[in-house]
Amino acid sequence: MSTVTDPIADLLARMRNGAAAQKVEIFVPYSRLKAEVVRILKNEGYISDYEVDMKAAHPRIKITNKLVDRTCAITGLKRVSRPGLRRYVGAGEVPRVLGGMGTAILSTSRGVMSGREAKKQKVGGELLAYIW
Repeated sequence: MSTVTDPIADLLARMRNGAAAQKVEIFVPYSRLKAEVVRILKNEGYISDYEVDMKAAHPRIKITNKLVDRTCAITGLKRVSRPGLRRYVGAGEVPRVLGGMGTAILSTSRGVMSGREAKKQKVGGELLAYIW
């Protein structure tokens, strides 16, 4: 089994490829951070559902894409903070993605949350990704 140096980038790449191929279900290896990112995507309405399968030999997350007229709800994903260059933002510096049409995902001291939640709770952290 190969090791992945950036698991969040791997998750985003699998989701981007699944959306481009119009796949209904995508499987990614499980980690708590990935599960939290996927939970935010479901809460924000980018995916239909997700399920954590712990019974398999290697635990994994099954993501069900939201397809409308054979088009995925996710049009773009961008990894911001990466292992070679971490990006942190303060509570007042949380960016708006596409003028509020997209979502920023942050890892904060209070857990992983969307940019809207972070602004509401007045907390900053590591800027993981942009989704639109």
